[in-house]
Amino acid sequence: MFQNRREFIVQAASGGAALATAGWSDRLAGRTAASQFTLATFSADITPPLGHPLIGGLREPAKRILDPLSALGVVIRGPVVSGDSRASGGTDISGQPLVIAALDWCELRNDAYDQFRDALAKAAGTTRERVLLSCLHQHDAPYVDLTAQTLLDAAGAERMMFDPAFFREAMARTAEALRASLAKSKPVTHIGLGQARVERVACNRRVVGADGKPRFNRYSLVRDPAVRDAPDGEIDPQLKTISFWQGNEPLAALSYYATHPMSYYGAGEVSYDFPGMARTARQRETPGVLQMYVTGCSGDVVAAKYNEGTPAGRQALADELARGMQAAWKGTRRTPIERIVFRSAKLDLPPPHDGPLAIDALERIVADRAASNSDRIHAAMGLSYRRRCDSRQEIDVPAIDFGPAQVLVLPAELFVGYQLAAQKLCPEQMILAAGFGECAPGYIPTDTARREGFVEEHGYCWVREGVEQPIMQAIRGALGAE
Repeated sequence: MFQNRREFIVQAASGGAALATAGWSDRLAGRTAASQFTLATFSADITPPLGHPLIGGLREPAKRILDPLSALGVVIRGPVVSGDSRASGGTDISGQPLVIAALDWCELRNDAYDQFRDALAKAAGTTRERVLLSCLHQHDAPYVDLTAQTLLDAAGAERMMFDPAFFREAMARTAEALRASLAKSKPVTHIGLGQARVERVACNRRVVGADGKPRFNRYSLVRDPAVRDAPDGEIDPQLKTISFWQGNEPLAALSYYATHPMSYYGAGEVSYDFPGMARTARQRETPGVLQMYVTGCSGDVVAAKYNEGTPAGRQALADELARGMQAAWKGTRRTPIERIVFRSAKLDLPPPHDGPLAIDALERIVADRAASNSDRIHAAMGLSYRRRCDSRQEIDVPAIDFGPAQVLVLPAELFVGYQLAAQKLCPEQMILAAGFGECAPGYIPTDTARREGFVEEHGYCWVREGVEQPIMQAIRGALGAE
């Protein structure tokens, strides 16, 4: 559950600087000098080599590089100021940089997520919790859990999930790209905000059958018209874009939208799929502006209703998404940056102690060389998460408050209902929520979806019942909405 709420407010006044650490934004006095903030943008190639496992070894390995995969990000820096450091455990980190980054990878879990954030934090000169990192969750892409692969190594299944050497190389390249970008930082004076409705891309997995009972059988690609063509269901139709500006010059645009980002996958074609195609199209149109795409909370949102499962269908989805990005950009309104607030909540999502996730059952499957690769990989991931929870390591839920908007990173395959609820907590702000941060918990349904049978139908869920309340408590803390 949420613990140890902290807020760090970087505030520069003319003739000097001051720090507020004890209050929330509505208690602040004074205004931030916008020229005190800078922005750096970075990009690194994180494409796996041919033969590398994709989606954690659950489908065909890389046979062809259809698209290059990228790590993209921004670094926001403000004045390092002194002040009351008691809230941060005795070390003043109020002025340390903030990093927002997104990877064209399927997932980062447990120690892999920690190590990647540590590498970026070291390069930026900041701390792990101030690195807001998420994956886009394309399936024809790497999926990394270091502890899980170590367990598989010990059972004779080396590099079954991924190649640790490639992971280290990609992480180092990304950290070096960030480090090099700092020398080219530019003053950032304004943020821009825009949003637009995206048509014919997203629908909910949940479909009510002819018997009146709900099922969650609308996957990314569905041929059964009774399932495919059901109403969209609960989605967030709005694509939201936050941009950073130096006066009238745009520097970066980060677009957030909630849907599973795949049209088809599994044949060994490394791809950034339709979101990467839309992002690339926008990058061509705005060559001087870094275009980032971030996948929102979409554990239960897919493209199935509008997905043909063909290259032409993939392009159609990309075109629709790009139109939404263009419309959000066209509707952007700029606001001077007056202050930046960072908050971070802690979230505990313990796994069940018995049933399929019992430790002895998981250990037995990992060691069983006659078991399927899928069963061994899932068992190793379950053990990895069990070990994390047994060590009492909580999940970071960070947010950056820019005043009229907040950027929030949430864990794993959180359902879109959580994103919609977060927006209702702060109706006067634009809330840009990233899903697929710490991916270790797997699917995280709402309590209602769990009661309707989602976990029994899908599996791939490492959290106990009743998680909705602690998740919402952490979201409130991160957004300063308590």
